[in-house]
Amino acid sequence: MTSDQAPLPTQDDVLGYFDSLSNWGRWGDDDQLGTLNHINAESRLRAAAAVRHGISVSCAWEVQVGPGVLERATHAVPRVAELSQDAGGRPTEAHDHGWGFSAESLTFTFHGGAYTHVDSLSHIFWNGTMYNGRGADLVDPRDGATWGAVTAAADGMVTRGILLDIPAVRGVDALEPGEPVVPADLEAAERRQNVRVQPGDAVLLRTGHGRRRHATGSEWAQEGSYQQAGWHAACLPWLRERDVAYIGADTAQDVNPSGYAEIFMPVHAVGLVAMGLWLVDNCDLEACASTAARLKQWDFQLSVCPVRFAGTSGSPVNPIATF
Repeated sequence: MTSDQAPLPTQDDVLGYFDSLSNWGRWGDDDQLGTLNHINAESRLRAAAAVRHGISVSCAWEVQVGPGVLERATHAVPRVAELSQDAGGRPTEAHDHGWGFSAESLTFTFHGGAYTHVDSLSHIFWNGTMYNGRGADLVDPRDGATWGAVTAAADGMVTRGILLDIPAVRGVDALEPGEPVVPADLEAAERRQNVRVQPGDAVLLRTGHGRRRHATGSEWAQEGSYQQAGWHAACLPWLRERDVAYIGADTAQDVNPSGYAEIFMPVHAVGLVAMGLWLVDNCDLEACASTAARLKQWDFQLSVCPVRFAGTSGSPVNPIATF
C-alpha cells in the first residue's frame, strides 16, 4: 500500500456497501435500468464531441469456434436447385437454379471468462434478491428473466467512454494475476491522461491482461489458475460518487481472489444487486489503449448495443470506441 492510498475496506465494510451504496428506489420502484439512467442527452452529446478523428476500434474478443467453447452447425447449399425440397419443405422450382445460401446454428454460454459480454441486472442475486429488491424467483427456467433482463437496454448503452490504463500508470506491461486496482490508481490514471470521469460516463479498466491473452491464447493469465487482476471492492464507492453509467474491464471485472471470504466477486454482487451497475466483462482493450496513446486521447464515444434476447441475463457484445 502506498502512502497516498486509503486503507482497504474490511469485509464488514464491503458487506455494508449493499446498504450504503444502494440505488434501490432512486429512479422508482419499477426501474430496471439502474445506472444506465445516468446516460442522458448531455452525456450522449459529450460522447459525440469526443469523436475528433473518425477512428473506430473494437473492444471485443473474436468468438472462436471449437469443442467446449462454441458449437457451430453450418449449412451450405451452393445451389437450391440441387435440393428436392427447399428450407420450407416445398418442391424446388426452376427459378431457384442459380440461388444458394449458407446458415448457422450456434450454441454457447456467453457468461464466464471467454467472451466479451454485458451483464444485466438479473445476472446476480444476493440472499435471493436482485436489483431494486426483486426476488430471484422472477428468473425461472421456462420464462427466463422476467425482471432485469438485458432487453431493458434495448436502446443501447451509448455514452462517453474513458479508458483508464493502470499498467501505464505503474510503468509495467501488465498487472500481475490477483493484483488489485484501487481508487488511487484510478485517479492517478486520470491525472496522467488529463481526463476526468463525469456522470453518465462509462469506464473501461485496462489491466494488461489482454496483452497476455494475445500472447498465450488463454483467457487466464496462468493455466490452471483463476487469479486475475481487476477492480478491488474499494472502487465501488468511487464509482457511485462519480455516477458512472457502466464499467468494463479486460478481465471479468473483480480482482480474484477478492480478499473477502464471505463475498464472492464483490464488484459483481454489490455492483449489480445494490447499485444496478451494468458490467461489460472480458473486453479486449489493447487496440483501444494503443490508439488512445497514439492520439493522446483517452475519451471516446463508446457504443455497446446488446442483442435483444428476451428473458436473458446478458448478451454477447462488440463494444466500439470511436475517437
